[in-house]
Amino acid sequence: MIVQTQENQTSIKTSISLRGVGIHTGKEVNLTFKPANANSGYTFKRVDLKGKPVIEANIKYVFNTDRGTCLNKNNVKIQTCEHVLAALVGLEIDNVKIELDASEPPIMDGSSKYFVKALESVGKKELNKKRKEFVVRDIISYKDSKSGSEITIIPSSEYQITTMVDFGTKVLGTQNATMSSIKNFKEEISDSRTFSFLHEIEMLLNKGLIKGGDLNNAIVYVDKPLSESTMKKLKKAFNKKNIKINPNGILDNLTLHYPNEAARHKLLDVIGDLALIGTKIRGRVIAVKPGHYVNTEFARKMNSVIEEAIKEKEKDIKIGRVPSIEGKKPIMDSKKIMQILPHRHPFLFIDEIYELNDNDILGLKKVNSDEYFFKGHFPDYPILPGVIIIEAMAQIGGILVLTKVPDPENYLTFFAKIDKVKFKNKVFPGDTIIFKCNLVDPVRRGVCHMKGLAFVNDRLCAEAELTAQIIKVK
Repeated sequence: MIVQTQENQTSIKTSISLRGVGIHTGKEVNLTFKPANANSGYTFKRVDLKGKPVIEANIKYVFNTDRGTCLNKNNVKIQTCEHVLAALVGLEIDNVKIELDASEPPIMDGSSKYFVKALESVGKKELNKKRKEFVVRDIISYKDSKSGSEITIIPSSEYQITTMVDFGTKVLGTQNATMSSIKNFKEEISDSRTFSFLHEIEMLLNKGLIKGGDLNNAIVYVDKPLSESTMKKLKKAFNKKNIKINPNGILDNLTLHYPNEAARHKLLDVIGDLALIGTKIRGRVIAVKPGHYVNTEFARKMNSVIEEAIKEKEKDIKIGRVPSIEGKKPIMDSKKIMQILPHRHPFLFIDEIYELNDNDILGLKKVNSDEYFFKGHFPDYPILPGVIIIEAMAQIGGILVLTKVPDPENYLTFFAKIDKVKFKNKVFPGDTIIFKCNLVDPVRRGVCHMKGLAFVNDRLCAEAELTAQIIKVK
């Protein structure tokens, strides 16, 4: 579901440029980051072409994922865009123009390190629009049956990623990497360099690719004997007089930044590829043997889920089902509520009331992560129990009917019947539920019949019809 956060969108304060070579084209290229307006996202501009065409960083323009993620709009291409996009997401910069005088960004050292350094040198600025975020409510998965690669995203309190890499080779083995928060990107992920295997290097050289590659911007794992003919090709391609294999199975004298640098770079790629969704993500990604193809196919699936969520939200708003407390002040806090309801902590589930009329009421509950039932429901996947939602709905209905008697402290409301209960969306710690309850029929002989609705982030999460008996106990 798409929500509007309390954080402002960001861009950069001023322009900054870098120069390098494209890893596949071998061409010198200038890249310039420029400030952008709110809601514009990431855009690439080819300043070397007539008309200086612009390509949005959007999943719908992905056309090739062979040796990197490539975009194509109206036959205008951007190659290997993932490292640049990962830097922007990793620094939580929402809107930037990226100008290039070639089709491929400079490879630099094969990571996002130098893009991060350039962006930080000019600093971020806040814009006057709030940031939107895709909050994962349900598990979304994509699996490539041919490769066995699989990506899943599950609910989480923030953007987290775990990658598991296994290429079936002894030299690399099985590696895992985890980013527990996007705030850790710079220190833990951004300097992780791209890698390849020796057999792939030979193939790429034979195809005339990696013209801009050298042993400083790609880790080469030696997964086969190094023949004399291969040695000659590598010396020529990397402009080196001597090439050797280190004890750790890596070509020449490159020192790894981390023992699991390959898994960390795959994590960096996931961040860059999922940036093409165009929305900040709140959820935990678990990627098994990720690659650009499976990353972008997963991004397409997530994008379709987001588009459907937007349509449903617009439908609810259009038919007037979604209540709003924006700009309103509460007319009752918990102290005033306890003067009407007999419920007390930990079983008082309404925090504030915003509207109270003859036949309807509007209030909310803030779902805190430390509420007692989350310890068991469920420890690794905390979800607000449906019975708590219905109980909270009944409590707000109780406030509505008890305000109709002169001495509410002397009365209790008891459930008589619950009908037509439907749960539409899950509720998680950190959510705020807005309850709307109205009388279906006038109260007769102490019996009240009510309709209750519960909303989270403008989406209906539950509804029910409630019948209760008002009884004087004092």
